Amino acid sequence: MKRVVFRNRRKIIIWGLPVSLLLMAMVVVVFYFVVSSSANHRLYSDIEKVPYNRVGLLLGTSKYSVRGTINQYYQFRIDAAVALFRAGKIDYIIVSGDNRHESYNEPREMRRNLMEAGVPEDRIILDFAGFRTLDSVIRSKEVFGQQSITIISQAFHVERAIYIAVRSDIDAIGFAAKDVSNVWVYSNFIREYLARVKLMLDIYVFDTQPKFLGEKIEIPVATK
Repeated sequence: MKRVVFRNRRKIIIWGLPVSLLLMAMVVVVFYFVVSSSANHRLYSDIEKVPYNRVGLLLGTSKYSVRGTINQYYQFRIDAAVALFRAGKIDYIIVSGDNRHESYNEPREMRRNLMEAGVPEDRIILDFAGFRTLDSVIRSKEVFGQQSITIISQAFHVERAIYIAVRSDIDAIGFAAKDVSNVWVYSNFIREYLARVKLMLDIYVFDTQPKFLGEKIEIPVATK
């Protein structure tokens, strides 16, 4: 009798583990495509087709890679924001990023590079509390008072940001910056799958809110 019970337990373990892993993988894939579908008809790659929004939200990332070279994700996002501004598709750019260390300040670095590319300083709004995509998107409404925005980043990142925006009652569209093609892309691809699982948990399980909100900041009407 004991041998039968042992064999049954062994079978459950042998078959249960791969079945559990398969189910988990299916959930991850479903979450990925649910987030992607939220960006249908909201994500643009052709600048001529991008609708006008008064404010663009530029999502931050580190300027330098772990190898000390310029992070192409960063550079392509800057290029995309500049292109939108020059094309008259946005009047202001909220640069939202991490500022948790004195020596690491994404918003100021983005502002400096935007200004070097010709964007006037008074058209750049600094958001120092964009620690995560969720923070950046929700703060664009709750702190900066925007009901509609154009989110600027790589397509995979914009899709996730749009999902957050739509569920925060923000009428968001996205402009896809040029993507990066190298060996590191595959690890980023896996990270994005996991990021979308975390996003679902943040929204539907933990009801995660931005780390900081604070006083409202008014973005003035642009004068041409």
